[in-house]
Amino acid sequence: MLELKNICYTVNTQNGKKEILKDINLKIDGKFVAFTGPNGSGKSTLAKIIMGIVTPTSGQILFNGEDITNLTITERAKKGIAFAFQQPVKFKGITVYDLVNMACGKKLKVAEVCAYLSEVGLCAREYVNREINASLSGGELKRIEIAVTMARSASLTIFDEPEAGIDLWSFNSLISVFERIAQKTQGTLLIISHQEKILNIADRIIVIADGKVKNDGNKQEIMPNLLSFSTCNALKDKEA
Repeated sequence: MLELKNICYTVNTQNGKKEILKDINLKIDGKFVAFTGPNGSGKSTLAKIIMGIVTPTSGQILFNGEDITNLTITERAKKGIAFAFQQPVKFKGITVYDLVNMACGKKLKVAEVCAYLSEVGLCAREYVNREINASLSGGELKRIEIAVTMARSASLTIFDEPEAGIDLWSFNSLISVFERIAQKTQGTLLIISHQEKILNIADRIIVIADGKVKNDGNKQEIMPNLLSFSTCNALKDKEA
């Protein structure tokens, strides 16, 4: 279980200090949890704080009862936390097969790597020996990153806006992939997203706005108010 206690994050700007996160308190223990909310609300910052990419100004992070507030990214990864960025990293000279093996932490058979690739809808034989470089499309990179993350078998896997930078066809395919992962995973998936289709397959939705937790519940409780909130904001933007 992940527990966030009084997490605050403040940055210095030309106009003085700006609070990005304001006293966040959460317990996350479930299969599929989604963070959502307006742009600039602090969702991605909070995810990066959980992974150790960003250090909170104050507060405490507990993972499976252990204080990990001061642990590095590598130390947190060893504890069972994985992170997938909005834009997957490219690795010149490293093949898909190599990357899955590194993520898994042991030598896998080609057939085992191919199984992970097939799980995310890729023709394994065509991709297992491909380099992770610019020849791959955004959708292909996303799927490979998900396959690599699955090979980690982490207790907590964080996806930061997995829909970013991919086309509609690839996005619809990703929804199917996440549905399958949610059914099979033994750990917790934490996804930051604005997309209604992703929110609709989440077990729990946490709404973050203005650096605070504004709402928290299942989709039946959250989605009606969330859609109304989004519509009101869109109308305000149009009037402005």
